[in-house]
Amino acid sequence: EKKSCSLPEPSWEERLANAVTPLWRLPYQEQLEVKYESQRKILQTLASRLEELGIDAQKPGGLCCPLQPVVPSPIINGYRNKSTFSVNRGPDGNPKTVGLYVGTGRGRNIVCVKANHVENIPSKHKKVAQCYEEFICRSPLDSCILFHEGGHWRELVVRTTGRGHTMAIITFHPQQLGQEALAAQKALLKEFFTCGPGAVCALTSLYFQESTMTRCSHEQSPYQLLHGAPHIFEELLGLKFRISPDAFFQVNTAGAEVLYQAVGELCQAAGDTVLLDICCGTGTIGLSLAHRVSKVIGVEVVEKAIEDAEWNAAFNGISNCEFHSGKAEAVLPQLLASWEDARPLVAVVNPSRAGLHHRVVRAIRNCRSIRRLLYISCKPEGEAMRNFLELCCPPDPRKKLAGEPFAPVLAIPFDMFPHTVHCELVLLFTR
Repeated sequence: EKKSCSLPEPSWEERLANAVTPLWRLPYQEQLEVKYESQRKILQTLASRLEELGIDAQKPGGLCCPLQPVVPSPIINGYRNKSTFSVNRGPDGNPKTVGLYVGTGRGRNIVCVKANHVENIPSKHKKVAQCYEEFICRSPLDSCILFHEGGHWRELVVRTTGRGHTMAIITFHPQQLGQEALAAQKALLKEFFTCGPGAVCALTSLYFQESTMTRCSHEQSPYQLLHGAPHIFEELLGLKFRISPDAFFQVNTAGAEVLYQAVGELCQAAGDTVLLDICCGTGTIGLSLAHRVSKVIGVEVVEKAIEDAEWNAAFNGISNCEFHSGKAEAVLPQLLASWEDARPLVAVVNPSRAGLHHRVVRAIRNCRSIRRLLYISCKPEGEAMRNFLELCCPPDPRKKLAGEPFAPVLAIPFDMFPHTVHCELVLLFTR
């Protein structure tokens, strides 16, 4: 009789580590090699897609441009300055478990596992998650797992900075609760984190958001400050940055410093250059390069981030920056259509995974002053690939792409996310 030699089932902790940090078992040097290989394949794909468009883009190794080695992260463990924890059923059936998901909604097999052993999350974040779980377990109110089934307690976001500041944002589904009942919950939450067991977290800011949707912007449902300061502060390349609850900030601060220094060098920005910072967030890239250029123009969709960017510029004594709030596809074509400035214009784009709207690419292509473009992509194999092709394809009157095409000249991957498969790719285009 044959004995089955099946491996033991992995523990829930291992399953979670495999889901959120799939490279955690590999020595760091090997992780960088895995990432280099995946970026190489992306550049091969881009080269062959460009060939299909009739552009001779094959360089040595079948790449569209030279690829430098992956720049390592200065910090490998606990580097995240922002973590989002969910509330759902744990492996033991507790519906008030605070952690990260294993499984999928489609597979109907979601389990919420505590993240105590996950390598990229700092211990401070884990402590706040543990305290939040203790609070909701004491609460008579249920957790909100499916909106239509009722319940209230939802996700927790923790943000920390190198200065030791900690912000916690708690999302709550009000369901049918009246204002008095809501006020009572907010008071209990504040008391727990200021005088109760949660005081060990030493929160700088405690926010509460009543939200009836999966994700709400500040405009849809304001962040309510229950305790502490409205902002936390981070230092980056000698500048001080203010961070609001929903502002975008690179999740790996030490890695961001290395990335932005490289961006500054690749821009080759001389004293008379104007830097166009598209999807600028709280202005980190533009402000860190402001001393090298004559002017910075930032564009960003999140209004609160623009308020932060303007505050950051003023606080750091930087007066050559202007910021525009709105969708890049609405703001940029207007901005560039009337561009008559004789100074050289360099563009840096750092979009979300959805990439740039085609109207943004069109505005960049059709603005003759832009000869140099840096595209920072967190998912170059996704929608960004469509952007690369639109930037480099021959002029196409049907797509209103009139300006001369760009060509990729250099690619540098930055490891902003150790233990995961993700990488930040910086592609330099010129024309």
